[in-house]
Amino acid sequence: MSDRVIVTIKDGIQKLTINRADKKNALTQEMYAVLANSLNTAEKDADIRVSVITGTADSFTSGNDLMDFLQNPSSDEEKPVIQFLHALANIRKPLIAAVNGLAVGIGTTMLLHCDLVYASEDATFSLPFVNLALVPEAASSMLLPKMLGHQRAAELLMLGDTFTPQKALEFGIINEIVVPEKLEETSMAAAAKLAAKAPEALRLTKSLMKGDTDLVLKQMQAEGEVFGTRLTSPEAREAMQAFMERRLPDFSKFS
Repeated sequence: MSDRVIVTIKDGIQKLTINRADKKNALTQEMYAVLANSLNTAEKDADIRVSVITGTADSFTSGNDLMDFLQNPSSDEEKPVIQFLHALANIRKPLIAAVNGLAVGIGTTMLLHCDLVYASEDATFSLPFVNLALVPEAASSMLLPKMLGHQRAAELLMLGDTFTPQKALEFGIINEIVVPEKLEETSMAAAAKLAAKAPEALRLTKSLMKGDTDLVLKQMQAEGEVFGTRLTSPEAREAMQAFMERRLPDFSKFS
């Protein structure tokens, strides 16, 4: 198992810690595989009642490792990132996120699938897909408009600007903002409360709240197909080149 995702299980709580601080916890296919396998294992393990996802140092996750994705551009369902997205959609047990810092791309969209989300005061959020000439993932193109309305969702997905924990709280993406030194304590206390509750009642309640999982999976598939083609598009090549050269992309030649 990769040491870039630390998995611990204690008192019915599975804690998944993204541990690649030198790369702002950017996710590779190997890391997605550990996350997906851990969530899927939790579903089958009666001793695991709840899962918690967090990060190390100053980042929750800065999103996808761009070089890793450029080298693996397919949207095949066997790909670890797709398996992780499916796990997020299918998981019936409670899932908590403790956002300790930077939350970019999937670092924000995965929160839409969590049941409780706690964020540090110094956390930041962004959905920069369009800025990279890409499209949203994790069914966020469906879930965000449903949660926020079209205009607020467009603000986050089309402008792609960084936003604060205060805006995330206002928009209902997170439950609570806490001081950094209390983040783990707060999230683990909530996990302990859930772990002590009737497990089947929790699963059924979550299922009733979430509604039609097939619609979410269908949207993920549609997004994934477009995302895969966008990775090799001329616009994306310009965006990636600009990112590597630390300059603004020039989209003026595209129509």
